[in-house]
Amino acid sequence: MLRLITDFDGPIIDVSERYYQVYKLCLEKTRRRDQQVKQLTKAEFWKLKRARISEKKIGMISGLNELQAQEFAQLRRETVHTQPYFEYDHLASGAITALEEVQRAGIDLAVMTMRRVRELEFAFEQHDLGRFFPRNRCYCLSNDYVKTRDVDDKPLLMERALVELPPAYETWMVGDTEADIVTAKKHGVKVMAVLCGIRDRTQLEKYEPDLIVNNLQEAVDILLYEFLPQVG
Repeated sequence: MLRLITDFDGPIIDVSERYYQVYKLCLEKTRRRDQQVKQLTKAEFWKLKRARISEKKIGMISGLNELQAQEFAQLRRETVHTQPYFEYDHLASGAITALEEVQRAGIDLAVMTMRRVRELEFAFEQHDLGRFFPRNRCYCLSNDYVKTRDVDDKPLLMERALVELPPAYETWMVGDTEADIVTAKKHGVKVMAVLCGIRDRTQLEKYEPDLIVNNLQEAVDILLYEFLPQVG
């Protein structure tokens, strides 16, 4: 069988609004009451995030001093993956259509994400995504998992998936970060990086994925027309 292992945030879920709302909250909480700051537009902020500009540097660009920027970065880390901010997430453009095409084509589909179980289940309920991913095709972190770095933690999920999933004649991973590319390469899985997530082309190219595509739909099109055996 042909298998697609997809990251969740980026290819399927657009997290940009959540990240931006948390940015605005943390900037407001960190600045002094009488302090003038420069709140970035969403486009300005997201461009910096996609270029991997540090949270501290983003705070300083926004008008905070160095000490405040450190506090801003810490507050952001503590807040961005909490409720109610997950409610700002929305579906990436074309993601549902792409997933439906994968199902119709009979491609084995799994999701691999650094979300915790409760965070993934919330998104499944919010966007009716559980229909694409049965429990035995979901690879995520337990609710009590102590995270280290994505580039260290995610390969452990891939290691488990490759042991548990049935054999496939071709496996591709789709993701939007360096962690996805590192994970796939470490385990000999081909990988397509998408430009619709939290890294720009320059950042993705550094890790040399097999392909760089615009979004999940483009990745699925390549699988359907280049790697799925054609009938007739």
